[in-house]
Amino acid sequence: MPELWTPDKNIARFIDHTLLKPGATSTDIEKLCREALEHQFYSVCVNGSWVSYCKEQLAGSNVAVSAVVGFPLGAMSTKVKAFEAAEAVDEGASEIDMVLPVGALLDGRYGVVNYDIGAVVRAVEGSAIVKVILETGLLSDEQKAEACRVAEAAGAHYVKTSTGFGAGGATEADIRLMRASVSSEIGVKASGGIRDRETAIVMLNAGATRLGTSAGIAIVNGSAAAQASSRAEAPGASTQY
Repeated sequence: MPELWTPDKNIARFIDHTLLKPGATSTDIEKLCREALEHQFYSVCVNGSWVSYCKEQLAGSNVAVSAVVGFPLGAMSTKVKAFEAAEAVDEGASEIDMVLPVGALLDGRYGVVNYDIGAVVRAVEGSAIVKVILETGLLSDEQKAEACRVAEAAGAHYVKTSTGFGAGGATEADIRLMRASVSSEIGVKASGGIRDRETAIVMLNAGATRLGTSAGIAIVNGSAAAQASSRAEAPGASTQY
């Protein structure tokens, strides 16, 4: 069962420190890992090509490596997603954040969605947990709830709001809806537009058990200066976790 946040707990341990910009360089990723070590974030979340590099940078620590799969559209074939997930685990990832096939979900083809998620789960079974990104900004409340139920039935360990590259981001209402749509065994990850401590705490109080954000330092420090710096480094909230 995923750990629930309470005010006495270190909020950093609920954060996946994230860098998914296409222009990220080795210097940027090294900085991401250094910050994760310094602040003891739960994980770094990166594109697959950076997994082995992050694993080296984080060797000997308790900071995990999360890799995105089928990102950011979720529209590639299921076989490709399963291969990508397995490859990421071979490179050192212990968590997979996959995008479900949003078009199939919008069509109501829930069997297709279940198969897609299940294939990724089976590809990394026993080696990594799987978080399923719904892209909530494109969905009705009914579709969000059904996606959560399908993800759990397919064996996923978490449901997650957004890629941060699509329409909308995490909202308190969506976190509450998602939390109510899965069992207590399943975690809920809020991502997309979480850029300050106040918003982070709202999400955690609503039932999120993990936060995906590129503003982890601002959240941990809770300072206006840190938040301003984080915003300055990002090209815009619409393209950031």
